[in-house]
Amino acid sequence: MDMLKQIAAGLAAHFGPNCEVVIHDLAGPDGECSIAHIENGQVTGRKAGDGPSKVVVEQLLHSREDPQDQLAYLTRTPDGKILKSSTIYIRDDAGNVEAILSINYDISALLMIENALSGLIHTADRDPAAPAERISVLNVNDLLEDLIEQSVALVGKPVALMTKDDKVRAIQFLSQHGAFLITKSGDKVAKYFGISKYTLYSYIDIKQQEEKRHEQDRSHHP
Repeated sequence: MDMLKQIAAGLAAHFGPNCEVVIHDLAGPDGECSIAHIENGQVTGRKAGDGPSKVVVEQLLHSREDPQDQLAYLTRTPDGKILKSSTIYIRDDAGNVEAILSINYDISALLMIENALSGLIHTADRDPAAPAERISVLNVNDLLEDLIEQSVALVGKPVALMTKDDKVRAIQFLSQHGAFLITKSGDKVAKYFGISKYTLYSYIDIKQQEEKRHEQDRSHHP
């Protein structure tokens, strides 16, 4: 961790105040406070002790998988900044991911300059560049709200019109995407869908129960 902090400080000093460098600690006891160190946190408005971003939650959810570093992709912050980002997975001696080094460089002003220059140098035969993918950089509270919105969009109807099966489908989506790794998410989700926490956890368990039944059926009918 000391070496990562040294690297983070060096990168931030080299690239200046528009370069945010974040160290997420996945080996600590509290995954909800994954930001162990941050340089130039004003870029995204985060600080040490804040919760994880989407990429960290995905790693916690799929901890047994072997993720590959993601370099030089575009992200968008909730307040509209465009960042050039890289995600680097730090592994221990056994090969397990124990930390994530994230670099987020605010290129919003550079994009404005690029757009201004493109009007001057554009020619009729030039093919327009395809827009790059933008992924939201969210803190843990924003992430839960974003996942809830996605679950409702998946079902395709407001909560007031959802049947039990609709709510099960939405809550299964939340479970599969790591929503319940977030502290106190159960209370918020239960309240949002108008169900008790007992009902919420029974909906989460439905898929596991179905998988067990399928395994039993296969064992009885080879």
